[in-house]
Amino acid sequence: MLTSVQKEILQSLINLYRQSKCTSVKCENIAELMGRNSGTIRNQMQSLRSLGLVKGVPGPRGGYKPTLEAYQTLNIENDPCQINIPFYVNGRIVPDISVNRIEFNSILKPGNCEATISVLGNIKHLDLDDTVKIGPTPVNNLTVTGVIIGRDDVDNVLLLRTNNIQSVPNVQIKSVATEEVVTISPDLTLSEIAKVLITKNIRGVPVMVDNEILGIVMYKHLVQMISEEKYDLVAKDIMSTDFVTVKEDMSLIGTLDKMYKNNLSLILLLDDEDNLSGIVTFSDIIKRLVIS
Repeated sequence: MLTSVQKEILQSLINLYRQSKCTSVKCENIAELMGRNSGTIRNQMQSLRSLGLVKGVPGPRGGYKPTLEAYQTLNIENDPCQINIPFYVNGRIVPDISVNRIEFNSILKPGNCEATISVLGNIKHLDLDDTVKIGPTPVNNLTVTGVIIGRDDVDNVLLLRTNNIQSVPNVQIKSVATEEVVTISPDLTLSEIAKVLITKNIRGVPVMVDNEILGIVMYKHLVQMISEEKYDLVAKDIMSTDFVTVKEDMSLIGTLDKMYKNNLSLILLLDDEDNLSGIVTFSDIIKRLVIS
């Protein structure tokens, strides 16, 4: 059973070890981080070494490294040198902090969910009432936002009052796509385009010739031309050539991010041979999130 001081030293060692890109850490660095005497740290290191929790590295650039048992003792499940879950404080990313574990408390109380966050990195500069955003995490793309209401420097744990919890399914975008894509020829008139959009209940349609995508006509393009009384135009005159495509095996969250950054309501999917294989709208993605 470790004392609180030993646990804090071990946690500080792991934090510094990760920050230094997994190179050995000197006692003086740990002492500075903890605000303690380096002699005290050195003495405690001997005890931790005898417990098999740290190992010494000789030489002028030597110091100490945590062992696998150290991670297990502190319930750190992954290699801290490989963990990289984005951690934001008051809107700014903190690159030296990552997250090891998230546990939710009191989730059945409406508007009063709390989360215990096991953190990798120095959290002593974080204050109560700081706004924190965590994620997205690997696999389940979980994002948590909240306000710090508690901090434990010994166990390197934050207590958050959560404001929002989101999770995006880890699926390929083709799983939500419409595969039977409606296309039009470049010489289609405005009236004919309008009939296609209304009949198929869609807001955009690709313009194609011989499997080549020339552009895309959106509902807003059609309305604009009609408002300007330009009735004699055809699809190739009003189509946008700034369309965006993604591979059909891209993740849902990756596609969503690309649509957001490009201010798109619709995106085209390509197969391995760069042929049009599907189309995805924001509505398709929202439906998938609702039923997931």
